[in-house]
Amino acid sequence: MREAPVERAAGLASGCRAILLDFGGTLDADGVAWKERMLGFYQLSGLDISAERFDPAFYAADDALVGTVPRRLGLTGTAERLVSGLHGALGIGVDVRARGIARRFSEDAIGRARSRRPLLSALARRYQLAIVSNFYGNLEAVCEECGIRDLFSAVVDSEVVGCGKPDARIFRAALDALGVAPADAVFVGDSLRRDMAGARGLGMPHVWLAPGARASGGCCPGDAVIRALDDLEGL
Repeated sequence: MREAPVERAAGLASGCRAILLDFGGTLDADGVAWKERMLGFYQLSGLDISAERFDPAFYAADDALVGTVPRRLGLTGTAERLVSGLHGALGIGVDVRARGIARRFSEDAIGRARSRRPLLSALARRYQLAIVSNFYGNLEAVCEECGIRDLFSAVVDSEVVGCGKPDARIFRAALDALGVAPADAVFVGDSLRRDMAGARGLGMPHVWLAPGARASGGCCPGDAVIRALDDLEGL
């Protein structure tokens, strides 16, 4: 049985009209970032790589993709390009293992995102939904491949709007698209530094997705902290 969510608020504010969500680590996983998940798939493939070696390589490959991918490239193609860049940054020749890592990562992420559809459909009947994500410029296509794009009134990609979280402007882009004020929306994400701090800067209520031992404290007094995205239903 899954542990009960950690709640530090009675629920979403009664005047809440919209829910904004992060994508990577939130909609496609329960609070585990791409870097950690990708490292896990590298290690499962038999490559003995430490986090100390992997982390700077991931950041380099991740940064190199921003603004360079076609807008219509889905998650499968994005993972392939990311792994190719990672192999290069790690000094590993691109081989069959690279293709396997990219395939396993994208299948896992797409499957998890698609599994959110019942939850998102239920929420969409009561709230306007939007995604706000630091991404590569192709987030719309990624959401389409994941089968969830139609449930969101707005999808805001940092590369498209020219600013990223925690910059207030990326959150305002989503709020303006929905026609709601910060106080009438709530943001859900897994990063304290980008998601929670960014929402706090606008005075927007926020829910931290923090699995396991990470759920030890929220961003602000009275915050709601959940251990799995499905726990939003309890709020």
